[in-house]
Amino acid sequence: MGMMPARLFLSGAALCFLGSAGASAQHSVDPETFDRGQALYEANCSVCHQETGAGTTPVFPELRGNETLSDPYVLVSKVYQGLGNMPPFPTLSPEDITAIAAYVGNAWGNNFGAPTQDEVEAVLADFDEPQDTRTIWDGVYTKAQAKRGQEVSRAPCGLCHGRRMNGAPDDSDMVPGPALARAKFLREWDGRSLGTLFTYSISTMPQSNPGFMPPEDYAATIAYMLELSGAPAGDEELPSDAWDLAHILIKPEP
Repeated sequence: MGMMPARLFLSGAALCFLGSAGASAQHSVDPETFDRGQALYEANCSVCHQETGAGTTPVFPELRGNETLSDPYVLVSKVYQGLGNMPPFPTLSPEDITAIAAYVGNAWGNNFGAPTQDEVEAVLADFDEPQDTRTIWDGVYTKAQAKRGQEVSRAPCGLCHGRRMNGAPDDSDMVPGPALARAKFLREWDGRSLGTLFTYSISTMPQSNPGFMPPEDYAATIAYMLELSGAPAGDEELPSDAWDLAHILIKPEP
């Protein structure tokens, strides 16, 4: 899906950090950092991993007792650049990632400790710098792309979400799905990125056959959702790349 790959080398700082990973796990967790991490987790991560950390296996792994969280390098790099079903979060600051690492490493009965902010910054030095951040109100899709999204989403999305993405299914026998456009949708996804929406959609939708469309059709479907939500069109299409989309934030109408 075009996730930004890790570089094929590690800086000296990161290598030293990897060597001290065991020591990192012993750092005490500041309560304020933990609380900040919880708020960030609930805003950015709970849509996939749930507030309880239970995940939705096998698509989104359980975080309770997950030994992966004991490896600071893997944890920080996954949060920043994404991997597989995990979207990237390049707009999070080192302080934000430090707080999230502190929370997931010690919530729900976990006892994995947490890396310091200096250690987080050492890991981030191995990856590309984030791009400028935009919002959905900056003309991030084209009218032609939205029209194509309306066409390709009619069958797979309309069954549950309705042709107008309002949550009213086209088939009266189907269980209504959540609204995928307009004010309610924007409130539910406020502050999350199109990268998260894109990755989540490919990983889970439609429920009967997730990921069956090409990435370009998922991006076009999102463009249609934005058009229905009143976001203006622009001169360039939405990319079908999670890293690029992660720099476009969903916000209610300004």
